[in-house]
Amino acid sequence: MDPYKFRPSSGFDTTYTTTNAGAPVWNDNEALTVGSRGPILLEDYHLIEKVAHFARERIPERVVHARGASAKGFFECTHDVTHLSCADFLRAPGVQTPVIVRFSTVIHERGSPETIRDPRGFAVKFYTREGNWDLLGNNFPVFFIRDGIKFPDVIHAFKPNPKSHIQEYWRVFDFLSHHPESMHTFFFLFDDVGVPINYRHMNGFGVNTYTFINKEGKSNYVKFHWKPTCGVKCLLEDEAEVVGGKNHSHATQDLYESIAAGNYPEWKLYVQVMDPDTESRYDFDPLDDTKTWPEDLLPLQPVGRLVLNRNIDNFFNENEQLAFGPGLVVPGIYYSDDKMLQCRVFAYADTQRYRLGPNYLMLPVNAPKCALHNNHFDGAMNFMHRDEEVDYFPSKHDPLRHARSTLSLTVSSAASARRLPLESRMISSNQGSFTVHGLLIGKSGSSKGG
Repeated sequence: MDPYKFRPSSGFDTTYTTTNAGAPVWNDNEALTVGSRGPILLEDYHLIEKVAHFARERIPERVVHARGASAKGFFECTHDVTHLSCADFLRAPGVQTPVIVRFSTVIHERGSPETIRDPRGFAVKFYTREGNWDLLGNNFPVFFIRDGIKFPDVIHAFKPNPKSHIQEYWRVFDFLSHHPESMHTFFFLFDDVGVPINYRHMNGFGVNTYTFINKEGKSNYVKFHWKPTCGVKCLLEDEAEVVGGKNHSHATQDLYESIAAGNYPEWKLYVQVMDPDTESRYDFDPLDDTKTWPEDLLPLQPVGRLVLNRNIDNFFNENEQLAFGPGLVVPGIYYSDDKMLQCRVFAYADTQRYRLGPNYLMLPVNAPKCALHNNHFDGAMNFMHRDEEVDYFPSKHDPLRHARSTLSLTVSSAASARRLPLESRMISSNQGSFTVHGLLIGKSGSSKGG
């Protein structure tokens, strides 16, 4: 074993107990004392290390989606969608991409019952050849609010009363009564689908509006839908009380045991697609996440399938330290001007930096499986070996260059310009206005050729 290339792994375990530094431990049953009944000695390094580490085993839990379970598998593209997106993992039918998926409840703590009436999170991390793409959603197609500035408020309303730490629905109804747009999601929550029977038998939705971009640079709005091949099943209130009373981790156990038995959960991925230049034809805002898109006007188009065929190896490493963020996109997929999505792009990455540290994307479960290179150096718990002498850009002493875009871009309007990825547009200040590829856009959003 090359000691300079060694990475911590249980595959290198010894057959005897050691300290974290690798020194042998002669006695892991008794502390070092003065005599058989004397006081414990501070020089018992292993005792201090063992107890100190134990006191630090837990990390800050997620403010939302704290209770969850994960599994691994693959996504397979089954239909040609190259006319919609130039994403590499969608390049052809039959292409498979490794994934990890985390299902969760939203409001309550890490050890709360999985039978609570609550939206369920449905987050998928695609390890593509062009970087990681995180698709985060819920089992409802809509959300309570349409503006990210209200996100702390809606979560506070659903969380337990800060005085008694009891969840009380008068607080929920009070908040929602001030936001009539929330009624759409409210009816999903208090419908039969409010308590899924487990994670395998529930839908998933991207909720927010994203953008597909093809190799010609044409962009389209897109909504994502996951449909379970085993169908949707839910619990009635009295059934949920019985199931939760017997096993508060029933959904986690069901997922784990189903995969272990070879009964692999599977979902089909569909998209709804809208040309942004035609959005004025519809009587709803396609960027409003409290609205669904009518399927008779914008039908579901099949894309691929998701199969979970491996259980995680370690719950802490691959569930608690698993970090998702909608800011992680790949070429061919981008954000829209959906205000909730725009807020989530910042908020999710920020919460992971708080929970896990600035280098959370170095953790194996979060790290990309492709090559990467930037000048993000140092920071707490940085364990990447680097031997470069240049940590700035540009430099004639370093071959690092800007990535080359594969898009053939054509910007026909200011609206189209706003939908393009940042790497494909130029924004410069001009006394309250900015220019995008020759278009002069003022603060009001109006544009004229320049």
